[in-house]
Amino acid sequence: MLVVKDLVVHYGSIMALKGISFDVEKGEIICLIGANGAGKTTTLHSVSAIIKKTSGQVLLEGKDITQAKPYRIVEAGLVQAPEGRRVFANLSVKENLEMGAYTRRDKAGVREDMEMVFAIFPRLKERIHQAGGTLSGGEQQMLAMGRALMASPKLLLLDEPSMGLAPMLVDEIFAVIRRISRNGTTILLVEQNAYKALGIADRGCILETGTIKKSGRAADLMKDAAVIEAYLGG
Repeated sequence: MLVVKDLVVHYGSIMALKGISFDVEKGEIICLIGANGAGKTTTLHSVSAIIKKTSGQVLLEGKDITQAKPYRIVEAGLVQAPEGRRVFANLSVKENLEMGAYTRRDKAGVREDMEMVFAIFPRLKERIHQAGGTLSGGEQQMLAMGRALMASPKLLLLDEPSMGLAPMLVDEIFAVIRRISRNGTTILLVEQNAYKALGIADRGCILETGTIKKSGRAADLMKDAAVIEAYLGG
């Protein structure tokens, strides 16, 4: 589904990504974990072409999207739900979801997907006419994920979906991620909560200062002594 080869990104003179490579197979949940500043969000932003790559290559379903414009990448099926939710505060829940489908012309499909989003997130349907900015943090995260789903992604990039949420809501969000995966969407997940991320992922990559230090099956990483000490609290 996705192949990232030798990706290098600079912020001025600082090398944020130092030639990382990884792949995501169709149907998988892959998680990127690491400390703040490791390069997790930079990886997603560079794959989505939100920020400029210094060098490297990104392939989506075998097609080179390295130089593609962000909206073309969305049209190709790679969609990101950003860190910090970034909902349209003055637009209603319904309008936010409609904005997620702005590249689509299949009106019937858009209506079906909106009902699918409401089935996954019933609270959004309850607040369909409420302004996005007045929702709780958990509801805004649901809205951000729902908006991304409205673009009908083949590959969904989730950036810190549990950030700032109460533990009960964190459990709910991760249950939803599992459900989205079971419905056929491939997921690349960036998450500070390494335990939760590895608990639902098929494979994981450990990022440290712009380099992938370790990767493998999520179940194996959860048993790795160095990963346990650094990221799993013990």
